[in-house]
Amino acid sequence: MTVNEQREALLAIIRQGAVTTLFQPIVSTLENRVIGYEALSRGPSNSPLHSPLTLFATARHFGLLTDLEILCRRNAVHSFCGGGFDGQLFLNVSPESLLEQQHYPGRTLSILRQYGITPDQVVIELTEHSPIDNVGLLQNALHHYRDMGFSIALDDLGAGYSSLRLWTELQPEFVKIDRHFIDGIHRDPMKREFVGSILNMAKASRSHVIAEGIELAEELRVLESMGVDWVQGYWLGRPDTAPVADAQGLLAKLNLEESPASDPGLHSLIIDVAGVHVSEKVSQVLQRFQQQPSLNSLAVLDDDNMPVGTVHCHALSQAMLKQYAHELHGRKPIGHMMDKDCLAVDVQQSLQRVSRLLTSRARQRLEEDFIITRDGMYLGLGRVIDVLRQITELQIRQAQFANPLTLLPGNISIQECLDRLLQNHLSAHLCYIDLDSFKPFNDVYGYGKGDEVLLGLAQLLRECCHPDQDFVGHIGGDDFMLVLRCQDWQARLQSLNNSFLSLCRQLYKPEHIAAGGFHAPDRDGEWRWYDLLSLSVGVLALPEDADAAVNASQLAELASRNKHEAKKIKGFSVVCNDLDELLHGATPALSVDPACLQ
Repeated sequence: MTVNEQREALLAIIRQGAVTTLFQPIVSTLENRVIGYEALSRGPSNSPLHSPLTLFATARHFGLLTDLEILCRRNAVHSFCGGGFDGQLFLNVSPESLLEQQHYPGRTLSILRQYGITPDQVVIELTEHSPIDNVGLLQNALHHYRDMGFSIALDDLGAGYSSLRLWTELQPEFVKIDRHFIDGIHRDPMKREFVGSILNMAKASRSHVIAEGIELAEELRVLESMGVDWVQGYWLGRPDTAPVADAQGLLAKLNLEESPASDPGLHSLIIDVAGVHVSEKVSQVLQRFQQQPSLNSLAVLDDDNMPVGTVHCHALSQAMLKQYAHELHGRKPIGHMMDKDCLAVDVQQSLQRVSRLLTSRARQRLEEDFIITRDGMYLGLGRVIDVLRQITELQIRQAQFANPLTLLPGNISIQECLDRLLQNHLSAHLCYIDLDSFKPFNDVYGYGKGDEVLLGLAQLLRECCHPDQDFVGHIGGDDFMLVLRCQDWQARLQSLNNSFLSLCRQLYKPEHIAAGGFHAPDRDGEWRWYDLLSLSVGVLALPEDADAAVNASQLAELASRNKHEAKKIKGFSVVCNDLDELLHGATPALSVDPACLQ
């Protein structure tokens, strides 16, 4: 296309309103819900300006950026309201469009009023494509948006020209980490360091971090373990005109409904407190607080017994102390004064996950309660302080029985984990892991190097685990127990072995690496040849409907039996059996070819 053709095509798109809006879900893995959608605009499918990069670059070139963005904004709001989406709407806005002379304040608010939504439902997402010279002027423009009730998000953190400076200057409510730092984060320690530093900065600035561009389950697991709650990407949902409207499909994919084998859960924390209907009068709710001084909060419920908000005793009492407050608000429904930003978690959610969620919410205070549900229906309230107390007790208990070298849970904790698997009828793969040639290695290299191997393996086992589903314990010496509940357990073991080989190569002498082994004295003091360190893994597949007669000790013994079979095989080896096969002696142990794990 010639320059003139490009301009005419762009003008035709603006004149005809020929843009399409796609929506991509932003998911909270901790709250088990879609918290909002990012609106993404595309040009006509048969046009050279279909690509958003080309479309907005052309508008920027011809000074029509503001006109195009207002069109995209109007179309996004129209489609968002027409689609009946819940949550927040993230609208992309170029900072330079806010600085253009033809930018007139108030047009976005006017669009929202036209479609009946409020600014607190909308996040202005700044997308930086060129250097910003006048940060002060941009600050003024964003203060204008904030004063109207909008939130601000900074997009592509780490990729823009001055994103870190904008973060400190603009103090956005949300920061979105550029996908470059998310891509392959499970394989790149430098990217994990970067994301970790962003999380620390976010805590200091009270910004909420969103990781975008997630395309692999492994990336999501690493981000979850680091404490990133809000996520976005193709793995969770591609941009679409009618994207997933609720989190159920996504949660099934994430296996978030499963509680970790080592976590006691929320059942013991439920406080049986009846909620209030959303139509109940403010004066009646206030009277209930006065009659029950021990109540901190009440859940506000709809006709289907589903929570829609909370009302806090202190906040309501303070509001009603104002002059004429009873006359103005007393007869109104409590829905007008409730806090819609309530925290509701399913009773099946793990204690560890809920603890991370509570500590990540800047607005959650210790004296406030949260809502506990089952399948979305109200069950009762939970207290933040009770979660933190139980987490502390759990950590103290784990520390009491932890291995003194690796600080991993010891035999008592391992047995409790196996007991919970049986009691809750949970399927899992129990992996008994042993090091080959470890004693000879200690004799040649010394116990200091041996401890390095054990500490390094312990860390690799932690990284191998999903933080909310799996378990790792240290039986003693060079024996470990890994409980994997995920379907990709074979791939995880292969990844574990690859990482272990890389770790050990840093500890061997060059001549031992070249020879593939070393000489060391055996138990009789005779010098003999030993191969380099390797992992032998005995795997016991535990089904959901395990034999009721089996106990935790038998599980450990059967996994150990497979481990002994694995040690008969040279190098990295995995021997796997189903529980029923071992109990009834139907088939011999199955040796898994390591090549099949790759």
